[in-house]
Amino acid sequence: MTSIQQRAELQRRIWQIANDVRGAVDGWDFKQYVLGALFYRFISENFASYIEGGDESVNYAELPDSVITADIKDDAVKTKGYFIYPSQLFAKVAASASTNESLNTDLAAIFAAIEASANGYPSEHDIKGLFADFDTTSNRLGNTVKDKNTRLAAVLKGVAELEFGHFDAAHIDLFGDAYEFLISNYAANAGKSGGEFFTPQHVSKLIAQLAMHKQTSVNKIYDPACGSGSLLLQAKKHFDAHIIEDGFFGQEINHTTYNLARMNMFLHNVNYDKFNIQLGNTLIDPHFGDDKPFDAIVSNPPYSVKWIGSDDPTLINDERFAPAGVLAPKSKADFAFVLHALSYLSSKGRAAIVCFPGIFYRGGAEQKIRKYLVDNNYVETVISLAPNLFYGTTIAVNILVLSKHKTDTTTQFIDASGLFEKKTNNNELSDAHIAQIMQAFDSKANVDHFAKSVPFEQVAAANDYNLSVSSYVEARDNREVVDIAQLNAELKTTVARIDQLRKDIDTIVAEIEGEELQA
Repeated sequence: MTSIQQRAELQRRIWQIANDVRGAVDGWDFKQYVLGALFYRFISENFASYIEGGDESVNYAELPDSVITADIKDDAVKTKGYFIYPSQLFAKVAASASTNESLNTDLAAIFAAIEASANGYPSEHDIKGLFADFDTTSNRLGNTVKDKNTRLAAVLKGVAELEFGHFDAAHIDLFGDAYEFLISNYAANAGKSGGEFFTPQHVSKLIAQLAMHKQTSVNKIYDPACGSGSLLLQAKKHFDAHIIEDGFFGQEINHTTYNLARMNMFLHNVNYDKFNIQLGNTLIDPHFGDDKPFDAIVSNPPYSVKWIGSDDPTLINDERFAPAGVLAPKSKADFAFVLHALSYLSSKGRAAIVCFPGIFYRGGAEQKIRKYLVDNNYVETVISLAPNLFYGTTIAVNILVLSKHKTDTTTQFIDASGLFEKKTNNNELSDAHIAQIMQAFDSKANVDHFAKSVPFEQVAAANDYNLSVSSYVEARDNREVVDIAQLNAELKTTVARIDQLRKDIDTIVAEIEGEELQA
């Protein structure tokens, strides 16, 4: 079986498990149990592999807990960020799950112990609360302890049966792929909320390439509204040649999604000391002020959400918003996220941000913010995408690329709205589509009906800081070209034929009437 076939079979199987074991529980509500079990298995096998150190004579799962010394535990937590005793490993628990009458409480105790193992260590923040959404006492699992244990055992059994192979680099990739596959399927079936925590991989790939274009190394990559971390991890997946020196940074407002992002980092083999995911509202309680600037920023923030804005008079003095001289409207926080990202961007880096298209042409405060961005030469490119690329919305969004190191004052506009492949529920960008966009982005050349680099004066004076792609890139005229002379000739022939048919019909009618009179 090829690696592609193996992945496809694994994905088919894991989605089948997710649906089979949840029973009558809503898939969205049940996701944390399947995702949590997959994470539990991963960190168990990862930890056992670390302890065994490639020595085939050592089987960590078969060792008694009593042989673990304080020094062993201390060294392990400093390296891996957490500690798991042999008896707490996923494989051990899953093997006896169906007959364990205290499975739900045992799991809760194990999860608490894994999290507590990091207390007092640098990894404490990264581990604390990871299993908070894996609530083994929830009535979603059943009304009785027996029902809860039956469903928990089914989840563990299903995840245990997944064929990942020996724990090595390829094995780790399979874990990460399975996790992302599950998240994407849950997002696709979650309606509007799905798009708030997961950006489809094909779009993430484009955004990551835009943000890291031609950077031989970056100090770190940052997402101010990171969801489940999918955008950040695209940088790791597609830019292995790059050196991301200080790792991955993100902030997320939703607690459950924040936990998914941290799990996602571990499942993609990003160690605790290489990521920093924080919980909170980026706009009013931003983290990482001491860590900026960032050489690469990627983001798909929520579209047109409400925020406190001018109701908090101190925000106009915030260093992120003050330079623009105006706050984003209270009913539409889009430009607040943009200005936040810009303030965290380094002088050598780029920010690639998914934006609601309305912010590029509306008036008022949003026009003033566009003026600030254009006058200071921060807008490198605006890209319009096809509709229905994202989960939970069918609108055709834009990508705004910000830069502080432009070599001229032109602004590039790319109309990629015609680039997509129709899929069952959503459209998708192919690798060829992404390559076409990146080629235009790199060259900055004008391409009829696709890309145009526009002088500052045309954007500012002639168009009053309108940044809508359709204002600059002329749409292709797909109407059929009609030859008027040929059409007139065809009409003349048709009219003549109609006249002749009428004469023939009149003749036939006259003959019939004559025959009737004779009769």
